[in-house]
Amino acid sequence: MKNLNRQNIDTAKRPVKILQFGEGNFLRGFVDWMVDVMNEKTSFDGDVVVVQPIAQGLAEMLKAQDGLYHVLLQGIQNGKPTQESRLITCIQEAMNPFEDYAAYLELGENPDLRFVISNTTEAGITFDPEDKEHQSIPLTFPGKLTALLFKRFQTFNGDPKKGLVLIPCELIDKNGAILKECILKYAKLWHLSEAFSSWIEEANSFCNTLVDRIVPGFPRETIGEIQEELGYEDNLVVMAEPFHLWVIEGPEGLEKEFPAAQAGLQVKFVKDQNPYRTRKVRILNGAHTALVPVAFLKGFRTVRESVEDPEMGEFIKATIFGEIIPTLDLPKEELEQFANDVLDRFRNPFIRHELVSISLNSISKFKVRVLPSILEYHRIKGIWPAHLIQSFAALIAFYKGEINGEPIPLKDDEPVMAFFKEVWKEENLETVVEKTLGRIDFWGMDLSQLEGLKDAVLGNLKESTVES
Repeated sequence: MKNLNRQNIDTAKRPVKILQFGEGNFLRGFVDWMVDVMNEKTSFDGDVVVVQPIAQGLAEMLKAQDGLYHVLLQGIQNGKPTQESRLITCIQEAMNPFEDYAAYLELGENPDLRFVISNTTEAGITFDPEDKEHQSIPLTFPGKLTALLFKRFQTFNGDPKKGLVLIPCELIDKNGAILKECILKYAKLWHLSEAFSSWIEEANSFCNTLVDRIVPGFPRETIGEIQEELGYEDNLVVMAEPFHLWVIEGPEGLEKEFPAAQAGLQVKFVKDQNPYRTRKVRILNGAHTALVPVAFLKGFRTVRESVEDPEMGEFIKATIFGEIIPTLDLPKEELEQFANDVLDRFRNPFIRHELVSISLNSISKFKVRVLPSILEYHRIKGIWPAHLIQSFAALIAFYKGEINGEPIPLKDDEPVMAFFKEVWKEENLETVVEKTLGRIDFWGMDLSQLEGLKDAVLGNLKESTVES
């Protein structure tokens, strides 16, 4: 079997247009896969330099393979199983700044550089006041980025045309705005010039984004077979689902500079990404959270087996199309296409998604993902949504912690666990419902005061407890 490197595979070398903080599975199976497709299908013609954001990482493994690796897409697309592999060739270099900080800063001197993309986990975009100087490597990702931007500012004498487009992929709301705020704080902490802060504000674009693709990562159990099929010893294979969505709230003209949509990729350039964030939270995440207690109490243990069951499949379809979509403010056709994609993703035979793993912290998830749909549906229709109320009742039954004498492996914050342990000592189900709905700290309001909600949940809870 051949080694995977550029001696064995002839690849093009392009100008480095992207600096990428993060070398993990998600960026390699999402962003770099997209850049590779853009290079093939458009005139983008840009390569990536990957920066390892923490001391321990995959930079050395990437170097050993000259930045090459395969992305394997496996899942359901348009109702049919699909599998395909792609050799990714756009990573030109992988760098560990902890080993050579000066070389890292020199990346800022590249005149072709235009984009900075990152995924340093939700905790990565943070400001640390103990990060007191930039002559040695800063502790945080925003600190490292500030130092590089300052180097670029100095190199090009504050040329506004050498500003960058920053596209963070961290899973936090307003990620671009928060990154910009951190950089300006570092500029102030390090007593950098006012001209630099103005350049950050005026010459650079910070995009808020939403990303969506399940990337299970390295296929440890089947890697031998995969390498045999590929014909190369690839130790950085990334598995991902076919579905992908990147919503970028960016400046005018960005769509032409970063021609992902032109390459046929599901990348949307918008003025406001909030409706798409709400769509994802309510349809994808909300359907997951609504499904879990109902399906689990009926004996199912994975998402796929739940949605492939005729009764549960009909339940989740009716929930999404009949009760969630009517509450959302996007074109119906677009919402229904996204919902159909979600159901395809739920049926993916290559991903085993345990209901129990989704059930972690279900109370806070229900508040954010499901409760807004319940309340908005009631506001619009004047009645409570039957399937979502069934899910609410099943959630309360789920938190009893046992079904037919068998324990349910609940995991939630201690106050939540303590409350349900105590409330389920009640013999009167009406009291259980009233006390649960009345927990303002759970729901952000006293739900027991909403007309008809208690009775609706109680009726369903009686059915749930009888069935279990």
